Amino acid sequence: MEHLTDSERENIPGGSTQLGTNQSGMREQNERLVLTLLRRSSGLASAEVARRTGLSAQTVSRLIRALEADQLIRRGAPQRGRVGQPSVPLSLNPTGAFFLGLKVGRRSLELVLTDFLGTIIDREKQIHSYPDFDNVLAFTVSGCGTIRNRLAPALRGRLAGMGIAMPFHLWNWAAQIGVDPARMANWETRDLGAELAERIDLPLFVQNDATAACSAELVFGASPRPPNFLSFFVAFFIGGGLVLRGSLYTGATGNAAGLGPLVVPDTDGRMLPLIELASLSKLERRLVEMGQDATHIWNDAEGWDIPEAALEDWLDHAAPALAHAVLAAQALLDLDAILLDGWLPRRVLADLRVRVEAALDGLDLSGIRRPAIRSGTIGADARALGAASLPLSARFLVD
Repeated sequence: MEHLTDSERENIPGGSTQLGTNQSGMREQNERLVLTLLRRSSGLASAEVARRTGLSAQTVSRLIRALEADQLIRRGAPQRGRVGQPSVPLSLNPTGAFFLGLKVGRRSLELVLTDFLGTIIDREKQIHSYPDFDNVLAFTVSGCGTIRNRLAPALRGRLAGMGIAMPFHLWNWAAQIGVDPARMANWETRDLGAELAERIDLPLFVQNDATAACSAELVFGASPRPPNFLSFFVAFFIGGGLVLRGSLYTGATGNAAGLGPLVVPDTDGRMLPLIELASLSKLERRLVEMGQDATHIWNDAEGWDIPEAALEDWLDHAAPALAHAVLAAQALLDLDAILLDGWLPRRVLADLRVRVEAALDGLDLSGIRRPAIRSGTIGADARALGAASLPLSARFLVD
């Protein structure tokens, strides 16, 4: 196998260990590797695919023919260089596979259908006051049937799986959601994934909702991405996801980087969980106190029409709290970057990022490398897209 430089290895998701093998019996792994590479770097010619993966030209040629036959990739128009045969750019076929992604939120349900590139092509949505288990089950079963029926008949066989992005331990959050705990008890004793598997004939995958938002960034986000980063996703409750050496780290129970319980000082110096200072539940409560209808902020993340005083109050508390959380995380993990994203208008997210940077300026970072603070590239759909990325990753990508 030819030697690859460090920069060439970085073009292969997952780091330097994700190389192909020319040994027999490894076709599926090699196909995943090629698909992962083309997701990150569309338009590569087969010779470049061979160079970046370490596979022989003959092996790559066989893989490309097989992936074409499965309609997962397609060839572009030949491009002539100054010497030699024209090169043919390769790219993923958007209609090669489709995926469903369910987001279970404290204030809304959303079911999306994505193509192979991660473009959302259909969706069903429902606003609710709290996530009732039976309602979530009924919404999902009905929505899957509706979306499947709207997909062209010739493409329905390419529906490859469904992911579920949901808060873990939902029954523990009844008081914060504002509902009688008895109404949330089903979440402790029943298994949504298992009950859906009995009703929907698709491979099913479940992930924490904020971790799923981070998954969306890894699979569908704009490149290049730093190899080590922590993502904060601001929604009804704030959460996060952790990426180490290019791979999502979920921890022993799948709840790593559950940032909400992290204790940080508020603007008065009181130590409070981050979830109480930087979640949109705080903004919702402020709107209700002002006599405003808060439900509309869950309809459209870009369509907010709220008093500036309420937004300023939320930002004034959220940004310093996030800065302290960044400091604590960086002291422990030594990350390259922090990504901020959420159910927020992009202008508000940009403002929040600037304020977090400013708040960091006022903290003592002695002995700690300051991470870059970036805006996430997915936005409000990150949790639903992250859910859809689960079956895609399981079947078509390398870790």
